Amino acid sequence: MLSKKLSASLIFLLLIIFTASSSYAAKKVEKVDPALKAWYHETEAQNREGDQSLKLRITYYSNEYIDNLITTEAEKNLWTADETENFKYTFLKNLNLSEAIPFHVDLYVTGTPMYAGPFDKHITMMVGGRKYQPIDYDKRFNFKILGARDGMVFFPRYDPKTGKEILAGARDVRIIFDSSISHALDGKKDILYVWDLSKDRPKIGGGKAANRLEVDRLLKRTDKLEEERKALQRQLDALNKEYEEVNTRIDELQSE
Repeated sequence: MLSKKLSASLIFLLLIIFTASSSYAAKKVEKVDPALKAWYHETEAQNREGDQSLKLRITYYSNEYIDNLITTEAEKNLWTADETENFKYTFLKNLNLSEAIPFHVDLYVTGTPMYAGPFDKHITMMVGGRKYQPIDYDKRFNFKILGARDGMVFFPRYDPKTGKEILAGARDVRIIFDSSISHALDGKKDILYVWDLSKDRPKIGGGKAANRLEVDRLLKRTDKLEEERKALQRQLDALNKEYEEVNTRIDELQSE
């Protein structure tokens, strides 16, 4: 199932994000490439009593963000072209962009602990007026949060009702955190973040990794087509069998 595949990818992604992005664990925002900074939003809040403070950052994994993240990792680690392509392939494969829209959430809580479970009930993606809930997320968000906590949240790439790609032709993508997620937001409105998709690149840069991913996609497609072909063949076999039985019965009745 999709959720199992995504869950298996979270450990890998967390390792990459831990080294590639700034964290509230350091209690400061590190210097970030402007191209990367353009794709995250931040909020700080404290409740009236002052006993809980929340710092929240959410990053949309846009094509530009992903390209820059890969380039940054390659330059930092002095990778060769082949090493970069191998990393890119593994990273993109684990993001599962063909089926999911990924976001990364950073939380930093001080004072009284934050209890946000079930986390998927507090976060919503909205595109073109339609709302979508996560198909998977880091389950650590469901437990007591005090200090730093970060992880991935995945939304569907295709509308479950229409089957159409959700972001195709969309002007923006929005994330809503309802105010009940934290006492620091008591008495405040839900948090709304908006990303302008017109500022993004049309697609992630090509190369060997892109070709390998396209082969993976096509192989998955052929597997699905083969399953559909077998299902249709079973239906055809059943129809042929019924057709023969009907004709046999007609012959019997006409011969009496």
